[in-house]
Amino acid sequence: MKTEKIDTVAGAEEHQPLKPQRSLASRLVLVAAIWSTIALALAGVFLAGLYQRASERAFDAQLEIHIKALISEMLVTDPEQSTTLVRSPNYRGDPRFSLPLSGWYWTIRRADSPDILYASESLVGDPLNAPPIGQNETSAGFITGPTGDEVRVLQQKVSIGDVSYVLAVGAATTGFWADISEFARLVTLTLCIVGLGLILAIFLQVRVGLKPLAHLRASLSEVRQGEAERIDEALPREIAPLAVELNALIASNKEIVERARTHVGNLAHGLKTPLSVISNEARSTGGPLADKVSEQASIMSTQIQHHLERARMAAQRRVIGVSCETEPVLARLIRAMGKIYRDKNVSVEFFQEETVRFRGESQDLEEMSGNLVDNACKWASSRVTVKVAPLDDPTTNRDMFSITVEDDGPGLTPEERAEAVKRGRRLDETVPGTGLGLSIVADLAALYGGTFELDGSDLGGLKAILILPALDRG
Repeated sequence: MKTEKIDTVAGAEEHQPLKPQRSLASRLVLVAAIWSTIALALAGVFLAGLYQRASERAFDAQLEIHIKALISEMLVTDPEQSTTLVRSPNYRGDPRFSLPLSGWYWTIRRADSPDILYASESLVGDPLNAPPIGQNETSAGFITGPTGDEVRVLQQKVSIGDVSYVLAVGAATTGFWADISEFARLVTLTLCIVGLGLILAIFLQVRVGLKPLAHLRASLSEVRQGEAERIDEALPREIAPLAVELNALIASNKEIVERARTHVGNLAHGLKTPLSVISNEARSTGGPLADKVSEQASIMSTQIQHHLERARMAAQRRVIGVSCETEPVLARLIRAMGKIYRDKNVSVEFFQEETVRFRGESQDLEEMSGNLVDNACKWASSRVTVKVAPLDDPTTNRDMFSITVEDDGPGLTPEERAEAVKRGRRLDETVPGTGLGLSIVADLAALYGGTFELDGSDLGGLKAILILPALDRG
């Protein structure tokens, strides 16, 4: 049998919650982690560059010592003529200058000629291809040595009399680069440890710093669930004003609700007496006019009752932080129905496997379910079942639950089910009632963001399905 879903509020738009974005804590940690990584990486490059330049200066200083020693070795002063002479130096300031292709070399040549005048024994006749020195007194650079290894060469121009000489001392850079690589490795390891420590410290700082927000959220959740009436304002001064404003909003909401309830009660009291007087006068007078007045007064009373009920429901729906358990309300209601329909011998069965909390006032839940159970008991032959089950709404990502009421009565056709929820519509005038019961259920369910459906029951009668919001189970 096809299910007819009742559109409870024409044009009502269901609020679609926005997809949650990345948490504030993860954003802070991520931004800090990225910035720390970039800063530490730049610091590592900077430190490695500083160490390399310092190592080069130290390396050149060592080569410069050998150049000065080599100069003193090649120059001889003639005491008789007070002149400086150049001789073939036999410089062995470092034993590696005597070992063949040891990586340590020196050469002496005339500045105006590429030919080597004197060379260390370590070169064993191979050239040391040092670049031209140009007009500079000293120069340093890297060249390829006799064995194909990289060699750091320091050159210095020396003028003796009218002749200029270029002295070059070179050393292989194998150990030099090994020291720089080791330093870079240690710096990287150290900065990685520092970076991890910083990220951990930032994470802890964010967790501790945002803890008051978690406290505010928990306090607001307690208000929403009806466990507290106000939000705790004992918060840091940066977010304490937010709690104060929220409490003011809650108080204002309650004040508006109470004012609306007062107006509704005053209006109901003010209209009740005049309508009663009109109805009584019309019934006592008799005649066609009196009958028409009595009929219209009854319609007015029904209309006023309906709209006052809707106004009361709308006011109650806006109360923040109200909830109740379904089982005590329904169990109490079913016991009352058992006493009311004791003479009819109707069996009312109640099924609920897990705890469900209705996000709303208990009297509204009692009114909606009471209308459904009462209607089922009126029409049932001998059996009524009431089932409560939790649901998940994938469209709004909200927790919902259903109340299903079935009976084994005569049931309704699809057309009759559509008529049954219309305001004041009674399909059988022989059964007591105002005809507002199911329409009130539909209106109240819509105000809570729920739905109301009528369908055929497996028991043979009518099945009423009421879907309402539940308090978050998580």
